[in-house]
Amino acid sequence: MSTLEEGLNLAPRHTVLLVDDTADNLTLMSDLLKDIYKVKVANSGEKALRIAQSGMPPDLILLDIMMPEMDGYQVCSALKSDARTRDIPVIFLTAKSNPDDERMGLELGAVDYLTKPISPPIALARVRNHLLLKASADFLRDKSAFLEQQVEQRTREVMAIQDVTILAMASLAETRDNETGNHIRRTQYYVKALAQKLQAHPRFSATLTDDYISVLFKSAPLHDIGKVGIPDRILLKPGRFEPHEFEIMKTHTTLGRDAIEHAENALGTPVPFLAMAKEIAYAHQEKWDGSGYPQGISGDDIPLSARLMAIADVYDALISRRVYKEGMPHDKAVQIIIEGKDKHFDPDLVDAFIELKSEFQAIATRFHDTDQDMATKQEQVSRLLGEGQ
Repeated sequence: MSTLEEGLNLAPRHTVLLVDDTADNLTLMSDLLKDIYKVKVANSGEKALRIAQSGMPPDLILLDIMMPEMDGYQVCSALKSDARTRDIPVIFLTAKSNPDDERMGLELGAVDYLTKPISPPIALARVRNHLLLKASADFLRDKSAFLEQQVEQRTREVMAIQDVTILAMASLAETRDNETGNHIRRTQYYVKALAQKLQAHPRFSATLTDDYISVLFKSAPLHDIGKVGIPDRILLKPGRFEPHEFEIMKTHTTLGRDAIEHAENALGTPVPFLAMAKEIAYAHQEKWDGSGYPQGISGDDIPLSARLMAIADVYDALISRRVYKEGMPHDKAVQIIIEGKDKHFDPDLVDAFIELKSEFQAIATRFHDTDQDMATKQEQVSRLLGEGQ
């Protein structure tokens, strides 16, 4: 036995199925093979298929052509059309010696064609060689499947690390402002619902692919990451900002973009969710009529991801409890969004929001801020303000 054969574990345990309707032929071939391989026999095509499709299929099939009811060609065709049996090598063993018969057999998927009367040494060599080839193919197929499994596992691990990193970064920003961690989850699901609603819209269908929405959902929690760079005395102020304070507050969009851009540069390779996170962080305070910040851009010049976040962020700010205020009723928040159509918000996005208003309310309810959430947030705010004095 060669080294390759040993490596592929080509051993007597390999099973050969003999298919012939003549008992003498089955006996002859069985006697030839039984000292080397495990032999199974079938005296009809139907029985051969049952054995091949069982939980213990053969490693190779020697198949006669001329059989009643179901001939060898039909058996071979059935084997090759079934995912469970198509990789079992078939060698035709027949008295039909016409070249056209051989051509037909090989076209049906057989790996070889032997004519009777056989030469025992040649038959043994053909069986041995095709079992070796099958063992090689099985080895490569199993290795490929293993590698695919490993790649999928590593991909899942990388994605999980990305998700955890995003939430950790977003949570870091959240600990420094008046919003709870549930704001992150709510806005994620708001933008996802809006995007899915608009997938069939002619303005957005080319952009809002499933992959885009997946990246959007992943990126959304980073929309306010720049607030980490805003002083506590401004970020945590419960009332209206003075003009100079608001100018400082507005820089959170640029700070967020710059932080994400720094991460991109450190990686040295483009990452889709970081590119979209940068769009959202920088432009989610822009307004449809151009009156927003930091650039004062308008209309379609505002990235779609940021336009979606604008509605999600404003709605959530209106309905959410803060340590210094109660949340606004849902219906009133919806009315304010509607009044912002063509001014603050993309009008088509507002139309989609109106159709989804009940779903927005359901998302808000699912991720609502509990009394414990608010108490924890109050402690964080008090601590930060105390430290800042």
